[in-house]
Amino acid sequence: MSLGVIITLVIVALLFDFMNGFHDAANSIATIVSTRVLKPHQAVIWAAAFNFLAYFLFELKVAGTIGKGTIDPSIVDHYLIFGALIGAIVWNVITWYYGIPSSSSHALVGGLVGAAVAKAGFGSLISAGVLKIIAFIFIAPFLGFTIGSLMMVIVSWLCRNMSPSKVDKHFRRLQLLSAAGYSLGHGGNDAQKTIGIIWMLLIAAGVSKSGEHVPAWVVLSCYTAMGLGTMFGGWRIVKTMGNRITKLNQARGFCANSAGAMTLFFATALGVPVSTTHTITGAIAGVGSTRGARRVRWGVAGNIVWAWILTIPCSALIAAAAWWLGTKLL
Repeated sequence: MSLGVIITLVIVALLFDFMNGFHDAANSIATIVSTRVLKPHQAVIWAAAFNFLAYFLFELKVAGTIGKGTIDPSIVDHYLIFGALIGAIVWNVITWYYGIPSSSSHALVGGLVGAAVAKAGFGSLISAGVLKIIAFIFIAPFLGFTIGSLMMVIVSWLCRNMSPSKVDKHFRRLQLLSAAGYSLGHGGNDAQKTIGIIWMLLIAAGVSKSGEHVPAWVVLSCYTAMGLGTMFGGWRIVKTMGNRITKLNQARGFCANSAGAMTLFFATALGVPVSTTHTITGAIAGVGSTRGARRVRWGVAGNIVWAWILTIPCSALIAAAAWWLGTKLL
């Protein structure tokens, strides 16, 4: 594998990481923008800063799962990495263009699976790792929903004798903290997926050994790319996440972000790559459900669920085609 190919694929991986921040910026800022705690340009800078700060706080367990726990490391080469990244990037662009809150994380997992199966068949998959990721497609939003609804019940009870204006005043400040926590969780979980991809590439190229630590420049560049992507994040998905699922105020926004952050911290501690989109969607729906089932626009949530279901197979198919194309062009 030539140095030029390695550099090109590292740049493509960092482009994916940038797009991950760009695509998933809405998850971090939707609640604080929709409740008018911050303006959009202020919110993306706030989220980007805490995306980057996650570099100093989290172990690289998620990177290890992506790098060694989803597909057989022995089959990894530059064609496979190329196919996986192109599959994930193309699916992200499609869903961003149509304003669909799909998962960049599962697009990357689907890309890896599709390229691996195209090259070496289903035997190349590490079933325990893939099944754990698939399980958390359901566990993450369920946890977000449960924690969000419980927090909303507790907050409603604690604030039962306070005037609405006083409640909003207090939770405007608290919502900044909860959004910061969510952005930390986003950076801590999502940036590590690209770290895992680049790590796989460097091991396959003989630049690094599997028993060594991930090079510091890889970690730093991935967190930087994600932070920059968040700063330039799109507004299309914010509208869906912010108020179309359920109407939010400052207290509900605080509960949704806090529930999402707790879920992301839990998953990152276990080393499970999860979807920030799934997590915050579940949390927002959970918060809305405490006001009655009719307060949640289940049709919008249902459309999002379809995007979840389609993400892994669609990105896998694109990745398989990209792997074949890469073997002809690279």
